[in-house]
Amino acid sequence: MSEELKEKIVSRVVGDLQQIETELAENLHPYLELVSEIARHILFSGGKRLRPLLMVISARLCGYNGGFVHKFSTIFEYLHAATLLHDDLVDGAAIRRGRPVAHTVWDPATVVLVGDFLLARSLTIAAETGRSRVIRVIAEITENMSQGEIQQLLNKGSARLSEDDYMEVIRRKTAVLFQGACRVSGILADVSEQQELALAEYGGNLGLAFQMADDLLDYTVDSEKLGKLVGADLREGKLTLPVISSLKQAGGSDRWQMVEIIRNRDFSPEEFQWLIERLQKYGGIDYTRKRARDHIEIAKQALTNFEDSADKQLLLDIADYALLRQM
Repeated sequence: MSEELKEKIVSRVVGDLQQIETELAENLHPYLELVSEIARHILFSGGKRLRPLLMVISARLCGYNGGFVHKFSTIFEYLHAATLLHDDLVDGAAIRRGRPVAHTVWDPATVVLVGDFLLARSLTIAAETGRSRVIRVIAEITENMSQGEIQQLLNKGSARLSEDDYMEVIRRKTAVLFQGACRVSGILADVSEQQELALAEYGGNLGLAFQMADDLLDYTVDSEKLGKLVGADLREGKLTLPVISSLKQAGGSDRWQMVEIIRNRDFSPEEFQWLIERLQKYGGIDYTRKRARDHIEIAKQALTNFEDSADKQLLLDIADYALLRQM
């Protein structure tokens, strides 16, 4: 069913995806070739373009006909790529989308500055919309993502991380970008405040569910499909909801051994498999799936503020696929 739904979605948006690719390549405008080389390493390494796609579809849903929507949508992919460059360095990651991360190929300081360049490009394109509210939304997204990364860094490797803390991190790091992609479309189309907020609710809850589903993959999918080393999140000191929930339920020697694995980070494949079995035993994986489903339902309910249309159905399908994807 996952592949069928994916094919259904892709068949509807293939033209949009092609235009987004073109705009991403044509709107970089770096002064130095090295900046282009590093930016392209992360931008054209197989990303799904979900964030710019959400903006394009939402704009059509709102009846926006002001033009340049595919160009404006690159704001969100440039922002996303910038955070990936920065996050990979902060996390000490080695692989992203099946390729060596940028800071292992080029000088880390240069990679950080290219990330800064991409953030600046997103704001420059936001200014080209001629809407101060769009610029404000993008600036707020950048603030939130930075603080979310800092909050995650402060809690690195802590077995005491709460579910509330986790939710706040993924809201700032992931959900705000989804939320902004949908909301900006409403701003450009001059929709009512009610519809603008509905788009924001759809995007924000989709983003939360998307991140929960992504966090599950570290414990349910092999490295080849995942595009990074299995267990990478845990090795980087990131406690995600499957682990947080299971730790809350576990007791005795099981909990003690789980904490030891979390603190060690240099755990063996056998220890990681043992941990996965405990996540299943204590319901952390099932609980995370349920929480993701709940947020998808909230996201879909938000779209009742719009009349039925092909674009509304497309957004509903994307929400469903967020739970079914395997990579």
